Amino acid sequence: MARTATRTASVFTRVDPETKEQAEMILNQLGIPMSNAIGMFLKQVVLQRGMPFEMRLPYSAPLAVGSMIREQFDRELQRGMDDIAANRIVSADEVEAEIRGLYGV
Repeated sequence: MARTATRTASVFTRVDPETKEQAEMILNQLGIPMSNAIGMFLKQVVLQRGMPFEMRLPYSAPLAVGSMIREQFDRELQRGMDDIAANRIVSADEVEAEIRGLYGV
């Protein structure tokens, strides 16, 4: 049985090293080479006739105090003080009632 060579085309891209390293770690655990994962992604683009996932802006997550630099902490603290000064405040009871209404807890 004669074996035919598979034709391939090269794709060159640049990504930040941290993203590449994190993706490689995950793909290694899955047993999928990076080149296969990129090929799978491109095949899904063709099959879906667009991006194979929903694209939207991320939700704004609360800031973790421990991950802030001093300037960020000071800025957030000032925002809170400005809200208090402008009477943009709500009680804990109001927050709890809104959560119960939204999430039924």
